[in-house]
Order: sequence, then structure tokens, then C-alpha cells
Amino acid sequence: MNKELRVIISGGGTGGHIFPAVSIANAIKVLRPDVKILFVGALGRMEMQRVPAAGYEIKGLPICGFDRKNLLKNVIVLFKIWKSQQMAKKIIKDFQPQVAVGVGGYASGPTLNKAASMGIPCLIQEQNSYAGVTNKLLAKKAEKICVAYDGMERFFPADKIIKTGNPVRQSLLETTVSHEDAVTSFGLDPRKKTILLVGGSLGARTVNESVINHLDIVRKSGVQFIWQTGKYYHAQIMEYFRKKEEKPDNLFVTDFISDMGVAYKAADLVISRAGASSISEFCLIGKPVILVPSPNVAEDHQTKNAMALVNVGAALYVKDSEAPDQLLALAVKTVNDPTKLESLKENILKLALPDSAEIIAKEVIRLAENGD
Repeated sequence: MNKELRVIISGGGTGGHIFPAVSIANAIKVLRPDVKILFVGALGRMEMQRVPAAGYEIKGLPICGFDRKNLLKNVIVLFKIWKSQQMAKKIIKDFQPQVAVGVGGYASGPTLNKAASMGIPCLIQEQNSYAGVTNKLLAKKAEKICVAYDGMERFFPADKIIKTGNPVRQSLLETTVSHEDAVTSFGLDPRKKTILLVGGSLGARTVNESVINHLDIVRKSGVQFIWQTGKYYHAQIMEYFRKKEEKPDNLFVTDFISDMGVAYKAADLVISRAGASSISEFCLIGKPVILVPSPNVAEDHQTKNAMALVNVGAALYVKDSEAPDQLLALAVKTVNDPTKLESLKENILKLALPDSAEIIAKEVIRLAENGD
């Protein structure tokens, strides 16, 4: 195709949608350096900052989700959906893409709906083992549906599905620091086992309670901890250490870790929520993990993500409601069991699907060329 390649990528709302979207864009750019890529996101959501930071232009739609508690507010939501569809139509007419990509999240609904109605081929990428509402609605109009888990024909037409895996942050795979140097960078002892606790950029209340409730276990464990509290909880936790109880020396506390590649390299075991992007990262780097699925997500999809690993011995699982009592003791027991760690590592590596972004990028380019 001699013509300049133009691609719209739409979706977002969480890092789990944005990281794959940016990875796909980067992979398209490697294959076709001449490409013009435009992102379409939802105003006020994190993609409006993260996408420009990654070097791409983004347009925002006023779309938001339905309010299940206050039905009257949904009159405004319906207006915003209509307005978003009109704006999406204008964006597409102005940009003239040959293909549209949806990664889930509010903005991908109106954008891909309009693209399909205007005869533009569409590809959707579903990160989770349980398909999101937007992607389920878009499936009939999509030419290709890229998934990370088996059994997705429950939600999508089987002839459209390609199992590609989830694209992950490339920086994680390119981390060259040694385990010893990674541990030392957190001011900890590389001779001791290290547990990393992460609850996402905002934090996870239950994971944080698991630590605060059991500082006695932390002190006596003989292992050390890197604890990302999340920005939302950090001040409150540091206040606790100032006023009520001294912070153990074997506990490194931070609100946010900017280089997760180094943090993963330092960890012998990770405690994490069960978002699809995080799980894909653990598979690719072969990291033993205890998953604590968030109960505050649509269709309880994080539990379904977690069980896809647990059922093949590739991860351990603690229910959110049981984590404050059980999580820390299980983590200390697991990190001190070399056989268990090795088994978790071997099994999670079997689930890795490398080169996901490149495979999806090739499908995007092929759709653009075929539809031209």
C-alpha cells in the first residue's frame, strides 16, 4: 500500500486499557514508520494524560458510564452518548482512517460504532477472560477480535477470534538490572527473600490492611517487603507510622513505583490485583504471584482472570474479603518454599504469549490494506 497509513485507536479508562493501546501503536510504528495514529479517549479519564505522555495525539469525547444508583442522572448520560457519537463521526471524517482499533473502555463504543457504520474495518482487543460490555456490543461489527484467553467464543464469534495475548509495557521486558542491584536500590538486603505488594497506582485498601494488621508478621518473618501503598492511601499510612507504631526496618514503603521493571526484578514473590495487563506481565517475566482480585469491577472479571491461572497451578489466590487475615501469612510461607516458587514460575511461564503487540499490529495493517 503506497498510501499513507492512518489508524484510530480508541478506549481507555484504566492503565489496563491504556498500556496495551500504546503498545499496539508503538508496534504499528515500528512496522510502518510513516503511520499517522490518532487516539480517541474519554474526557477526564487517565488516557487524556497518559497518551500524550507516550507521544501520541488524542481527542476526548464527553462519554461516561451509566449511574446505577441515580437513574435520573442517566438522562445526561444518554445526551453524552449522543454527543460523543456526533463528535466521533466528525473526528473520523476529518482524520480519514483506514482502520479503527478498540481496546475497551467508554470511548471505544461510539468511536468504533461510527467507524463501522462508515465502512471502516474495525479490530477490537479484549484483555480479560470475561469480555467487557463495550467489546461484546462491538463484536458483531468488528472484523477481528484479539484475545488473551481460551474459551472466548462464549462472548464472540469464533471465526473472528485470534489469540494474541495482551501487549505489555516494553520497558518491563527490557530491564537489564540484576536482582541484587534491584533489591539494593530499595535500600534492602539482596541476601534476603523479597515480597512486592502492589495495588495499582491508586492502591488497594485490602492489600494495605493486610500489612497494617500484621506488622508483627512483617517484623518476625525474616524476609523483606516493598510496599506500594498507592497515592490515595499513602499519607494516612505514613501518619500511622508516625503516631501509632514504628515502621519495621525490613519494610520499604512508597506511594508509587515509576520503574516496575526494577521492582519486579527485586521481587521473589508479588502480591497483586488480578488485572489482565498485570497478569500478562507476570506470565512474560515468569514471576510467582499471589492474586487478590478486586471485587469492585464489572462482572467480577478479576476473579475470572485469577482462576484461569490458579486452575493450572500458575498463581495463588486469596479472596479480597479474606486478605486482611490470611494474605501476609500465606505470602511469607510461600516465599520461603523454594519448590513452590519454582513450580509457580514454571507454570506461569507456560502461559506467556510473547510478541502480542506485533501480532496485533500486523492484523491492523492487513485490515487497512484489505479495506483500501
